[in-house]
Amino acid sequence: MDNRDLDLKSLRPIIPTAKVSDDMSFDERFQNLVLRPIIKLQNDFLILVFKNYIAKHKNVFYDLSLEKRTDYIENAIHKDMKFRNSIKGMVIGLFTIEEYQLYITSSSSLNKRMMSIVKERLLSNIQVFERSTLEAV
Repeated sequence: MDNRDLDLKSLRPIIPTAKVSDDMSFDERFQNLVLRPIIKLQNDFLILVFKNYIAKHKNVFYDLSLEKRTDYIENAIHKDMKFRNSIKGMVIGLFTIEEYQLYITSSSSLNKRMMSIVKERLLSNIQVFERSTLEAV
């Protein structure tokens, strides 16, 4: 393993609930060993990127009900291909070479898992996406 791979792995947080066992599917194992730690590491960055997404789309998010905000996040993640690809790049860019080689063997199903985790992260932080008091003035 080269220095880049070691450095990348050393940055990742340990997630005690991300269990790995022999009877898991490849996708589930990859999710728990690679995707979840990287997405947790990128959490603050993902929030900032989504705040920028809101701003670039005329701040309509702030005028929506909680239910509509949930739909807005889901649509951004699942239907806006430019945004989706940007998010994928933020995650894939932190793969080791070996992880990337594994990823490309099952990228379609792993992308679904990746987007699902990112969506849940954004939804669990929905209270962060409030119009700041400075903007209201």
